[in-house]
Parts: sequence; C-alpha cells; structure tokens
Amino acid sequence: MQQKILLIGGPGTGKTSVLNELIKRDYFCFPEISREVTLKAQQQGIEQMFLTQPLLFSKMLLEGREQQFLDALKSESKIVFFDRGIPDVHAYMDYFKTEYPSIYIEKSKQYKYDKVFHFSPWKDIHEIDNERYETFEETTAIDVFLMKSYTDLGYNIINIPFGALEERTNFVLNSLSCDL
Repeated sequence: MQQKILLIGGPGTGKTSVLNELIKRDYFCFPEISREVTLKAQQQGIEQMFLTQPLLFSKMLLEGREQQFLDALKSESKIVFFDRGIPDVHAYMDYFKTEYPSIYIEKSKQYKYDKVFHFSPWKDIHEIDNERYETFEETTAIDVFLMKSYTDLGYNIINIPFGALEERTNFVLNSLSCDL
C-alpha cells in the first residue's frame, strides 16, 4: 500500500530543501507548484498573482495539487512525498481573509495524506527571493493558519526538529521506517 507523505509549513522553513534531499536519495517526490504558477504569471506581467488575483491563483494551485495526488496514485512507488498539500490552498486564503467556494474544503477532505510533517518557522534559514516575498513575521502568521487547517481536518502532525538538512531528512525517513 502506498504512503502519501506531506511536508507542510510556512514559506522558507526548509520543506523544499528536504524534498530535494529526498529526490537525491531516489524517493518519488512532487515539488511545490506555487513557484511554477507564480513564474508563469510573472511572465504574463502579473507580479504577484496571489495578491492581485487570489482566487485564480488558488484555483490553479488546487488543480495542480489535485493532479499531483492523482499522479501519485498511478505510481508504483511505495512512498510518495509532496511539498505542500491541497489543504494549504484554503489555509492561505484564510490567512488573507479571502472568501472561497466550499470545493476547497471538499477536495481537502477527499484527498487524504497518510502522514504530515510540519516545518516550523525558523528565522536562521528564512530567506526572501523572487517568488517568496513573505517576511519571517508573515511566515509565522501563515504557519498558524496551516496548522489550524490540517488539525481541523483531523491530521496528526509530526513536527520536524531544527537541525542540519541531513538530520531533518533522516528524521522524516526514520519516522516512516516503523511503518514500512
């Protein structure tokens, strides 16, 4: 039986670094798609689509993350990792106080992950770049909404300790080894 493993946390908390390390170790992984959506919008002259067209941006994320989930189901991999999940979409809209249709919650309930690993805000590694514009304070606030969304959906959240990349990656894998 396939395990769908989710990495969550605010921007700049180390999720993508751990995912990239998992890829190097030959695990099947789905990257965060918001950077791709943001870059495409910027190429069309929309600097921050989430801020200017939040529902369109969120719709594109929801569709992309749903497709990742469906693609994972087609895979023969026993473990599949995801950098962010479907519930992240409505968590961000809650953070920005954006009203949205019930389909976002419905999809979050329809597509369930087996384990959720949480990366807490960590000031020492937080960086702002072309696609990640949130300050550390904003990351901390977003994290509260992420935790609430996943907790409200009944997920048991496993917190990743701070540490070197290899330590954090090993923590995830060691947490899974008892289930394999």
